[in-house]
Amino acid sequence: MTAHHLQFDSHDLQEKGLGLRFKLPQLGEHATGFLVRYEGKAYAYVNQCAHLPVELDWKEGEFFTLNKDYLICATHGAHYQPDTGHCVLGPCQGKRLQSIPVTEMNQQITIHLEGLHGHGGRK
Repeated sequence: MTAHHLQFDSHDLQEKGLGLRFKLPQLGEHATGFLVRYEGKAYAYVNQCAHLPVELDWKEGEFFTLNKDYLICATHGAHYQPDTGHCVLGPCQGKRLQSIPVTEMNQQITIHLEGLHGHGGRK
């Protein structure tokens, strides 16, 4: 049976800090997602570049650029807006990361995995 929710403690997710990775077996054996905090809000995405099917982080949890203003794909440097997942620089311009719904309350971040499917919503 596949879990429909994942939970993290809010204090484990720092503003523009390391992202928290999690497994997404419903998308494949090695598929992962990640959670980041940007401008006070938590965002979750499938950890797959919109250009090529590779994970974004070069080192586990390293998703932000040096200036902490964009998420970056370590493979070819595509830049994504942290709050929307839209690609603003690189070969995937006009595409976006696949977002995963998130809620945060009572010091808990919940990632909602219902309806998650491969390649949906990345146009």
